[in-house]
Amino acid sequence: MELKEFFAEHPHVALAFSGGADSSFLLWAGLRWAERLGVYYVKSPFQPAFEYRDALRLAEELGAEVTVLWADPLCDPKVAANPANRCYFCKKIIMAAIREAAKRDGFDLVIDGTNASDDIADRPGYRALEEEGVLSPLRLCGITKEALREQSREAGLFTWDKPAYACLATRIPTGETITAEKLRTVEESEDKLFRMGFTDFRVRTKDGAAKLQFIAQQHDEAARRLDEIKAALSPYFSEITLDPEPREKSK
Repeated sequence: MELKEFFAEHPHVALAFSGGADSSFLLWAGLRWAERLGVYYVKSPFQPAFEYRDALRLAEELGAEVTVLWADPLCDPKVAANPANRCYFCKKIIMAAIREAAKRDGFDLVIDGTNASDDIADRPGYRALEEEGVLSPLRLCGITKEALREQSREAGLFTWDKPAYACLATRIPTGETITAEKLRTVEESEDKLFRMGFTDFRVRTKDGAAKLQFIAQQHDEAARRLDEIKAALSPYFSEITLDPEPREKSK
């Protein structure tokens, strides 16, 4: 099935929009082929501010109107406890908020940007999507991450090469309680690294300490500037170390 055919079969849909490469490409496709497309972005403590800015920027460039919702997954003790399947409980909250708003606006179907390259066996959140009746057109149409990036580049979307950015909660190890303060600390410290010119990294935190992970192309520079990095991040963490092994590049 082609995306155009999907939207022909489902002409009125609501899109769970994050501003990442996947849902951004789906926004472009939906605006092109759907008869009616609702666009919903959920703000939460789990998402950094730059993701929100990117989402609004792309929507403006494409002429799409975005409905911004608010949800706080930390209100659910099962999310705050940070079990291995935390994403399942979090995704249920996020998608329920979108589904409720979409229903008020006359949409019966919600779609998301899960693509054919995503390993759903390793994504507890995907089960929540199935339970909420959310469809994933990119996955249904066999569109891989590589393919959607290339098509996004051809379409002129600035998100075509945007690194994948997992939610802030992924920086906190499973089993360690998630708090709003910890999420803010991660966001502010990663924002410092962005401002220093780094683009693909993670600040992993555990019990007040931080381990920095950079892709191979930026690892040597991070090592060279480690003293500078530590000085910038010292207000946030009791100890800062650089992972000696580069992390895999975000896809």
